[in-house]
Amino acid sequence: MNIDQAYAICRRIAHRFGANFSVGFRFLPRRKRRAVYAAYAFCRWADDIADDIEPALSRLEPTESRLDEWQCELDRCYAGAPSHPITIALADALRFYAIPKAAFADLIEGCRQDLRKNRYDNFNELLDYCRLVASSISDISLAIFGYKDPEAIEHGRNLAIALQLTNVTRDIGDDLARDRVYIPQDELCRFAVTRFAPSEEMRQLVEFQIDRAESYFRAAQPLIRELSFDARFPVLLMGGVYATVLKRLRRDPLIVLRQRLTLSPLQKTAVVVARLLRPRFVS
Repeated sequence: MNIDQAYAICRRIAHRFGANFSVGFRFLPRRKRRAVYAAYAFCRWADDIADDIEPALSRLEPTESRLDEWQCELDRCYAGAPSHPITIALADALRFYAIPKAAFADLIEGCRQDLRKNRYDNFNELLDYCRLVASSISDISLAIFGYKDPEAIEHGRNLAIALQLTNVTRDIGDDLARDRVYIPQDELCRFAVTRFAPSEEMRQLVEFQIDRAESYFRAAQPLIRELSFDARFPVLLMGGVYATVLKRLRRDPLIVLRQRLTLSPLQKTAVVVARLLRPRFVS
């Protein structure tokens, strides 16, 4: 398999499974765009292993073992001997960008945590999880995007946490189907939510999650001016798409119990126009 074929596989994975992320990816220059596709595909592959999207395979090989093998593939990639289409592309991207291996390792560890832990006592516990599965992706992305100030690292992590908290809120119903509850247990108690069913208490709980996610978007706003110029609008769009999901959730917080909210192509186009006019994550 040649490099272009490997990148094409990564691109398809990003467009199919990362529809919200890939809106911004499309506006990156080619080299950065291909590197981001490769990095996203690597992370997505690990996440899909943890989510056990291919049960037939997991009966042949336990999920933990498959994650261990993906960790070994990461080692092979950084040693210059990749054996998988995704890591063939990623190894090529490493020729141009100093992406920290530790960030990919943290992401895999976060996927392992999903296998062992399905409830979080408080927000600090959830934040530790977000650092593994989200802040790690920020560190990977910033190595590709480029930035001019070390403060960008912290702002990028705030954005990553904002994106992850948006997922946590939007996916409440989907996660329940896998017996996972990312909403902190002490917050369920605070809002007197004893079961995930439509109620005023549940509405208030979801609104609280929306407020907190938006606060992380606001904390991340300085990131835009710290990025390399060619990455500013793509990152703004990526954050803007997720912030728009939050905005729609606020109109009907209980939709999280009925369906997984997504934006239509027309709504994503509106995000592009809105961010051109007002370059902020949260409008």
